[in-house]
Amino acid sequence: MTLPNLRALLGSLAVFLFVLADHLHVVAANRGRFGVHHPIKHHKPRFTAGPWKQAHATFYEGGSGTFGGACGYHDVVQEGYGLETVALSNALFNNGLSCGACYEIKCVDEPQWCKPGNPILSVTATNNCPPNWNQASDNGGWCNPPREHFDIAKPVFFNIAEYKAGIIPVTYRRVPCQKKGGMRFTVTGNPYFNEVLVWNVGAAGDIISVQVKGSDKLKWTAMSRMWGQRWVTGAKMVGESLTFRVEASDRRHSTSWHVAPKTWQFGQTFEGKNFR
Repeated sequence: MTLPNLRALLGSLAVFLFVLADHLHVVAANRGRFGVHHPIKHHKPRFTAGPWKQAHATFYEGGSGTFGGACGYHDVVQEGYGLETVALSNALFNNGLSCGACYEIKCVDEPQWCKPGNPILSVTATNNCPPNWNQASDNGGWCNPPREHFDIAKPVFFNIAEYKAGIIPVTYRRVPCQKKGGMRFTVTGNPYFNEVLVWNVGAAGDIISVQVKGSDKLKWTAMSRMWGQRWVTGAKMVGESLTFRVEASDRRHSTSWHVAPKTWQFGQTFEGKNFR
């Protein structure tokens, strides 16, 4: 073999070894990424009903446009909650983060006032029963901390007890929210102050964080809770299709990709992916 041919052969061999080494490096890296070195990520379990607890309940007057006040809902009937709603005492309200949570409530230990068979009332938290420190005026401040108390919408209080009772002992538990269709995002505000109301949330029902992402310049941006389930940001959202990622109180996440088109307008509602 001539010297030039030997040099060509050695050069080809060097290139081959370099490519082989690079390939083995990639394989090793991928083993670290996809092999046994990294723990397998498990999906969080679905939200399930909690234990039964003791509390008390009263009722309050109102209508479909007022029963969602402290949570920021516009109309509880139009938004799918019906009149089966409840205002939570501060011990349960969690400064508005419990808005959208669902409960089962039963009147107990009052045969004179409870409906026969102690039927279960299923309700969604849409309002707040604020504390009243003037206890002489509200028969003891039933919504004052640390009491867990339910102020039920009057039209449905009658489903479990007589109005004359005024206040009743109850047992209650958190349950998964059963909602039809997808999660809803109602966008209001203006180009400099965007407000999003999140509603019709299934499973845990209550949202503790919201992020928004655009299709162009708007990267993932955390929204701030203004009150109830109204979330705000000053980031520029106009002109981009929007994706929303929400986190429920059970720490599960749901991402609704591009639910609002680039041509979206303030005042519109968009339907995304719901929890199961």
